[in-house]
This record gives sequence, structure tokens and C-alpha cells, in this order.
Amino acid sequence: MNIFITRALPGDVLSPLARIGKVTVSPHDRPLTQDELRAGVVGADAVITTLNDQIGTEVLAAGPQLRVVANTATGYDNLDVAAITAHGAVATNTPGVLVDATADLTMALLLDVTRRVSEGDRLIRSGTPWSWDMGFLLGAGLQKGRLGVVGMGAIGRAVARRAAAFGMDVVHHARRGPGVIGPSTRVELKELLSTADVVSLHCPLTQETHHLIDEAALRLMKRSAYLVNTARGPVVDEAALARALYLGEIAGAALDVYEDEPHVHPGLIELENVVLAPHLGSATAQTRTRMAEVAVENVVAVLGGGEPVTPVPQP
Repeated sequence: MNIFITRALPGDVLSPLARIGKVTVSPHDRPLTQDELRAGVVGADAVITTLNDQIGTEVLAAGPQLRVVANTATGYDNLDVAAITAHGAVATNTPGVLVDATADLTMALLLDVTRRVSEGDRLIRSGTPWSWDMGFLLGAGLQKGRLGVVGMGAIGRAVARRAAAFGMDVVHHARRGPGVIGPSTRVELKELLSTADVVSLHCPLTQETHHLIDEAALRLMKRSAYLVNTARGPVVDEAALARALYLGEIAGAALDVYEDEPHVHPGLIELENVVLAPHLGSATAQTRTRMAEVAVENVVAVLGGGEPVTPVPQP
């Protein structure tokens, strides 16, 4: 068996793979080009990918032996699942592993932007003179505020529980599911956007959710409201967001993901009321290691003739 890994994995997780075949890890510590991906899958029975790797018909054609594409991420918008299935291979992901880590980061960003922590950090590091007074760097408290969660999967539910512990009223919008989930009640998206003090995005990236938060959606939000995105960058129209923030149409935003990652709209970088993180949602040692372990477990299971541990749902 030949296994190609597009980027080095954390921890000592490759031993199970070495027992079943030859393991090749890309020497490039960066996202691979399509040419590099095609070259990597030549002769490969399995490939372990990251969310930066676009796997479609052209890459699959270079690897006729491919039996499994194991994505080390919960999301799989980088995979053409229908093409992988038609190829006779299985697509897998790592769901559930990063729920708490991403929910924790969401709350960190929420607290940062509403309490202006990074803004204050920049002020001190710049050497700007300052002194405490009653109106200095005032932020927004969370107690009795409303959190609107868009997308009520495992991460959205975990964020809702955390926000409720902070004393927030929580509502959510989802395409399906019960009207009440934990501390949260389902509402229509327009009501969520127009009444929430913080809007937190946790929906997958699909054709329907691309630019879900656009100019029209931002205009529905309160001028005192904040937007947090730890889902996928293209869910938000970054140009529209930069404009809304510049004009004061919303109070602030905190982002962990971007439309053209790693590039960020320059209008967002220039603003003080924006917190920007470099895709840290799953970035704990424990979480990233477990993600890699699940990807390896999927490869071992499929190449061993069994069923994948966490198959991606069929389109």
C-alpha cells in the first residue's frame, strides 16, 4: 500500500500507516498546488489531506488506485465528494474532534472584540500614552445580551452552552432540527440578525451559505452588534463587512477564517474594531493530534477492507 500525506501531521501518529505500507509525506510545509497534488497521488492507495487541498476530478485522475481521501478537518468543502465516490474511493473527515476547541476559540474572539482586548494590547505595545478614566476603551457586556448562532451543529450547540453560562439569551437559525436545542430557541434568520447583540457563524460552506452574510444581511444587524466567524471564510462577504464596519453599521467583528485564506481584505486590517486570528479554531495540541489520529484510523480501516470510521455524508 502507498499512502501520501499532503502535510506533516502532529504527534506520533504515522506508526499504524507504516505497518501497512509505504508512507510519503510532502516535503513542502505549505498548501500544495494542483500539480503537486497530482504528482503526490500517482500510485497512491490513500491520501491524507488538509482543508487547503482541493481534491477533484483532475487530482483523482492522477491516482486511479486511490481508495480513500482522508480529510483532517470537520468541513469537507475542499473535496468533490461526488467525484471521489464516482472514482470508487471513500471520502472521510474528522467530525466531533474539534468541537470544544473551536467553541472555546469562538468565546475567546467574542470576548476579545466586545471588550476590546486586542485593541488595548495594540495601544500599549505602540507606546501611546494612556491613563485610566471612566470612559476609557469601553466595551459591551454580555450579560442579558442576545447571541444569535447561525448553524446549530455540534460546535454551534457548544457555543450556545458557553454563552448561556455567561448570562446571554441564545437564539439560533438552522435548516432543520427541533425548535429548542439546549438553552437556544430557533428563529428565522432575519429575526436573528436584527435582534442579536452578537451573531456567531457555525454553518458549513455550501452554495446556499456562500456570502450568507452579505451587504443586505449586515444592514439588518443592529449598529451595536458584533459578528464572529469561526466557520468558513466565504460565508461572509469580506468587502461588504469591511464597508459596514467602516461606516459604523455594526460595532465590530472577530474572524478566524477568510474568503481567500491566508489573504485578508485590506479594509479589515486597517480597522481597530476587528479582531483577526489565523485560523486557530482547532489549534490545541490535543485537538490537532486527535484529528490526525482519526484520519489515520480512516485510512487503516479502508485499506484493511473495512468501513471508514467517519465517512463524509454522500451528496
